[in-house]
Amino acid sequence: MLLSKLFVPITKDLPSEAKIKSHQLMLQTGMIRQSSAGIYSWLPLGYKVMKKIENIVREEQNNIGAQEMLMPTIQSADIWKESGRYDDYGEEMLRISDRQKREMLYGPTNEEQITEIFRSSVKSYKLLPQIFYHIQWKFRDELRPRFGVMRCREFYMKDAYSFDLNESGATLTYNKMFYAYLKTFQRLGLKSIPMKAETGPIGGDLSHEFIILAETGESKIYADKKVFDISIDRYKDEKASLEKMKNDFSKYYAVTDDKYKSTEFDKNVKKENQIETKGIEVGHIFYFGDKYSKSMNCSVDTKEGKKIFVKMGSYGIGVSRLVAAIIEAKYKDNKMKWPKSVSPYDVVIIPSINKNDSTNLTKAKKLYEELKKNSLDVLLDDIDENISNKFKKHDLLGIPFQIIIGSKSSKDLFEFKEVNFESKMLDLNQIIKQIKN
Repeated sequence: MLLSKLFVPITKDLPSEAKIKSHQLMLQTGMIRQSSAGIYSWLPLGYKVMKKIENIVREEQNNIGAQEMLMPTIQSADIWKESGRYDDYGEEMLRISDRQKREMLYGPTNEEQITEIFRSSVKSYKLLPQIFYHIQWKFRDELRPRFGVMRCREFYMKDAYSFDLNESGATLTYNKMFYAYLKTFQRLGLKSIPMKAETGPIGGDLSHEFIILAETGESKIYADKKVFDISIDRYKDEKASLEKMKNDFSKYYAVTDDKYKSTEFDKNVKKENQIETKGIEVGHIFYFGDKYSKSMNCSVDTKEGKKIFVKMGSYGIGVSRLVAAIIEAKYKDNKMKWPKSVSPYDVVIIPSINKNDSTNLTKAKKLYEELKKNSLDVLLDDIDENISNKFKKHDLLGIPFQIIIGSKSSKDLFEFKEVNFESKMLDLNQIIKQIKN
């Protein structure tokens, strides 16, 4: 892509409410534009990052056997009344009526919708277990939306729902999702810590939040520092390994502020190992048994001919929130560096352009074509402006690799730089190998 053709409305004018780095950077680099309070348009650069995150989330859900579907954003109020949550959910739910005066709502989550689908389609234990997921827009009418897409009203979310015959099967499904979440965040270049948390309006008695450390996070966390040393690479996606993984994490104290008790913290964690800091919630999983299946009469016939209510869980990842969370975790020394897995482009070519000499731009265009032939997604800065301004701009954009064509470049060697590292002179093949590795 040529930068001169890319819609990146960079601006220096930021609203006073843009307090955290991710909100500032996403506005400054033209990733998003506010439409109304807590509602944003996603512009090409931001949308491209979000879709890459979405694809990684999708792949890890598929890896554990979850099946993708798509449910509507608008739901009938009837099923929420049936579950008993219509009045309990509160003012965050946007309630509307259609022209026939039927009560509807803009879905904040989909437990009722998926339960209604399942109960009308599945009658036998033989079709269990099942995991369904979709990636869809949600709406929650936050009283004070803030921090850009970190806490907004309309957001893009992956939510999954599981159906099992009994508690042991549901626990295995829960552990599979636990593992899938850790793998997902690892691929996004994030170190996430699963922490016991309250279930809130979703309900149930088993819940984990997945937290990444960030000073701008809204969640206060208390943890044993040993929990940060656990590597998920030692585990496999099988029953015994998954149970061991969850048990290993459970050995160490790690909770959000709503579960925190100072006496328990001091009792279970040595002073030198105690960590009190802030983090960002990037995922949340719940097991709630028959909370919805019982109230909505969702049952299956067992092998013995009895009817039992299925055991359910739900599992959410804020896909749009993750864009901001990655920025908060990776921004350093006024420079952004996207993880390679979600960077909007693999590499940017930055030529020093002189109106009276097109040599560098010609060389840059030739290199651009060669890199594209090697299946690399390349951005070429073909705009005629001061080279120092270009560097400032690309430090904001955060593309992890830069090829600088200027006085140091020769016929076959180019100045190659990874953000936050020193530059070095490489030829084309070395550059391709470096980026792909």
